[in-house]
Amino acid sequence: MDKGKAVMGMGRRWAVDFTDNSTSPPSRDIPDPLGFTRASQDQDDSTLSREKKNAEANWKSQKAWEVAQAPFKNLMMMGFMMWMAGSTVHLFSIGITVSALWQPVSALQGVGKVFEPYKDSKVDLLGPKLVFIALNLVGLGLGVWKLNTLGLLPTHASDWVSSLPPAQEVEYSGGGFL
Repeated sequence: MDKGKAVMGMGRRWAVDFTDNSTSPPSRDIPDPLGFTRASQDQDDSTLSREKKNAEANWKSQKAWEVAQAPFKNLMMMGFMMWMAGSTVHLFSIGITVSALWQPVSALQGVGKVFEPYKDSKVDLLGPKLVFIALNLVGLGLGVWKLNTLGLLPTHASDWVSSLPPAQEVEYSGGGFL
């Protein structure tokens, strides 16, 4: 069979024979194309795999830092929404405030799941996790601050009057003039 020629068998089946039956040795006298060197092709697989693992570890570290800084964007958006809601107590401002409190709490509960895809023996996740936690705590503080500006936090003694026992009246008797 000739090289690369299709052979028609029975029915509609086609077969192509790609085996090289020529007697000429493969020529090495053809120059390599631009940008190709045989030395790079002959590198150890261990060197390539080590480089690949290092590149993957760098990528995971970079992505972990991006995830850690993501709550900052949420802080800016939530701060703007709280500013737009105003300082009066109504349904919209309370909804925004509850959302501002709920998002950081749920994010803090799932810190392990957020950074799970980036776990690697070569990647240090302590820094990104601390930044993530700190930004979410700032978001939680922003929500508590909004609760305070709405007057929904019991911060004055008058807010606790109903839970205090009634004051005992004390009567003093002077008994006369001195």
